[in-house]
Amino acid sequence: MSEVTHFAFARAQANLQRGSTPELLAGRYLIERVLGAGGMGVVYRARDLLHEQFGESRSSVAIKVLGEAIRESADAHVLLYSEFALTRSLRHEQVVRVFSFEVDAPSHLAFFTMELLQGMTLDRLLLECPSGLPWRELQGIAVQLLDALRHCHQQGVLHGDVKPGNVMVEEAGLRLFDFGLGQASAVPSGLSRSRFNAWTPTYAAPELLAGGALSPSTDLYAVACVLYELAHGRHPSGERPPRPRQLPRHCWPALRTALAADPERRTITLDELQAVIGDTRQGLSRWF
Repeated sequence: MSEVTHFAFARAQANLQRGSTPELLAGRYLIERVLGAGGMGVVYRARDLLHEQFGESRSSVAIKVLGEAIRESADAHVLLYSEFALTRSLRHEQVVRVFSFEVDAPSHLAFFTMELLQGMTLDRLLLECPSGLPWRELQGIAVQLLDALRHCHQQGVLHGDVKPGNVMVEEAGLRLFDFGLGQASAVPSGLSRSRFNAWTPTYAAPELLAGGALSPSTDLYAVACVLYELAHGRHPSGERPPRPRQLPRHCWPALRTALAADPERRTITLDELQAVIGDTRQGLSRWF
């Protein structure tokens, strides 16, 4: 083992516990703090000690592990790897990048590493804009978010949990992340996250909450809820929500269609919605 590699891995002896997650994972990643936690997992900020020893100036990464409640499930590691594989299959500047899937041998804890995002999630942004975002800012965010979701669907990936807390705005643009509830078009037999009942009720389509399957239409409903909230400052409520105050009139018929509670009436595609929000002429005539 080279001197550099030995130095980076020698700190494994200091593998102190932070709750149930070791302070040092795989003898290489030094946990610094929790970035976020949800029903399926916990995300930490960590330093990559190996990269530091090779002089990398940006050695910080994000690390995701499963939440304690589901770590003991028989297919826990498979669930986490499935999320990693789904995200790895996506190559888009508005989708978070993942790096590697690993297992910490001493603790038998599976985890994966990904780029460390530094910005503001949309739920935090909404706290600063209680009446909604001005159209000039909203339009750019909406187009990028719809483009990211379109790419996911084109690659056969359903997100499953599109909500403001899973979208971050950075200086370089927007990032969609957290595919923990997502799935591919072809799901391995017996592998399903639906049994954890972890859908976010505020953004989950009615048919999903009723026990239906994840689909492109359920993702469409969720992203429409996010766009409505960004334009109005509040989540759409009732059968006939009012037009958002920050949304141009010509965009409302398309967004209202995407918000239909009945999936049979949700007769618009992500492409068409993006065309309207993006103010291009393609597909606009249908919504006037």
